[in-house]
Amino acid sequence: MRLNSRGQVTIPADLRRKYALEAGDEVDVVEIGNTLQIKRRDRPPRRGKRLTGHMSGRATTSVNTDELMKLFRGE
Repeated sequence: MRLNSRGQVTIPADLRRKYALEAGDEVDVVEIGNTLQIKRRDRPPRRGKRLTGHMSGRATTSVNTDELMKLFRGE
């Protein structure tokens, strides 16, 4: 790899796949002794996970799943 004029390097595609690095992921460069290590920052939960986590355990109905499906289908 070669450092460009803006101080950037490109992480090879095989390593990005292996470590599930995606565009937009945030990483830190950490100095350990005489080496630099790239560490991914913890990803914040995605919108869907936040919503389902917020709603989990909040149902206040006694209607079961089959009855709800009938309602949704208009049966």
